[in-house]
Amino acid sequence: MSSKRIFLSENEMPTKWYNLLADLPEQLPPPLHPGTGQPIGPDDLAPIFPMSLIAQEMSPERWTEIPDPIREALAIWRPSPLVRATGLEKALKTPARIYYKDESHSPPGSHKPNTAVAQAFYNKEAGVKRLVTETGAGQWGSSLAFACSLFDLECKVYMVKVSYQQKPYRRSMMHVWGGSVTPSPSEETEAGRQILAADPDCPGSLGIAISEAVEAAVKDDEAKYSLGSVLNHVLLHQTIIGLEAEKQMKIAGDSPDIVIGCVGGGSNYAGLAFPFLRRKIAGQDIRFVASEPCCCPTMSRGQYRYDFGDTTKLTPLIKMYTLGHSFIPPGIHAGGLRYHGMAPAVSLAIKLGLIEPVAYHQLECFDAAKLFAATEGTIPAPETAHAIRAAIIEAEKCRETGEEKCILFNFSGHGICDLGAYDKYFAGELSDFDYPQKKIEEAIAELPEID
Repeated sequence: MSSKRIFLSENEMPTKWYNLLADLPEQLPPPLHPGTGQPIGPDDLAPIFPMSLIAQEMSPERWTEIPDPIREALAIWRPSPLVRATGLEKALKTPARIYYKDESHSPPGSHKPNTAVAQAFYNKEAGVKRLVTETGAGQWGSSLAFACSLFDLECKVYMVKVSYQQKPYRRSMMHVWGGSVTPSPSEETEAGRQILAADPDCPGSLGIAISEAVEAAVKDDEAKYSLGSVLNHVLLHQTIIGLEAEKQMKIAGDSPDIVIGCVGGGSNYAGLAFPFLRRKIAGQDIRFVASEPCCCPTMSRGQYRYDFGDTTKLTPLIKMYTLGHSFIPPGIHAGGLRYHGMAPAVSLAIKLGLIEPVAYHQLECFDAAKLFAATEGTIPAPETAHAIRAAIIEAEKCRETGEEKCILFNFSGHGICDLGAYDKYFAGELSDFDYPQKKIEEAIAELPEID
């Protein structure tokens, strides 16, 4: 019997992170100061991040050493397995070979601790006492709380209100690891009070929660802000996923023709895809498919423009695919994918034609998750279900054409804390939602005009 699961030993864990910016054929447009509109420097970011992370954010170097204390913490669950989805292949009657990198084995159950551990380490090293952050579905918030517990840091989380209500056990996880959680928008910050004054029933958004977290961090001399996606240093830390997968695919004697992931802010997708993307830049024929929700179609219906990362315009302006910083998506259960912008590095790769965006509805993704759970065992997070849906579609194309393609996708997290969403799915209480073009145009109209 051939191996279904391919493991690496702890000694085979990567010792360096990979920076795609060193190999992209165009330079990333610089972030701009929210007040002056001029390119920002390290000192502008110092109130928010420690200098070590600022250096990584702006680094042109291809490789960055992973400090031993970070690798020791990652070894709690890494390296993660690469799995051949033979049950799913059989159910689909496809000649395609489907593999998934299983990131559900971390203590919080997702890929997010790969950067949470690194950020907690660098902040602790800089003498920071507490980290403040936002979270959508709660995977990031629980991951940062976990990482802070490892490095004896306090953790404060502003959780998007609709997810705070939908996912109580993610809140419980944060509390177990010593974090404090506030539903956003809240009365704790000026940004939150401003939003609630305009809309007392606001369900919240990642943009609003970021505004609250940044404000709270900047006003606290002993705190720094921590972000779970979008920025370069976050994507850098996540490349450990793809670097492990490269070694495991070699052991399997295979190589991906298609690389797939779900995409909200871009971290889990970049983590798997970026190490393989350098092969495409070098001339290898690989397709890269990025899957997002139809109700938050940042890549497929947004514009490549400079925009703020948060709702109240506290963060630097970054050039990215965006639906506009005032965009508030509906409360679908894939809360981690409900962000108005896309990582600048992922955005540039899309603009250059290196990555193909696709968008799927909520119900078809839950259908895909149900099939995956029935054939492979693990219950996927609603976010991860978007990657599974994309992989199924590609496998079905192979069934129709007879092509024996190799499909690799990132299983970014399990759905054990999302069972309430599955209950609603089986009860027929979930619906699909196409975001109205008029609403997107209204949010886009508020973008700053920058050449």
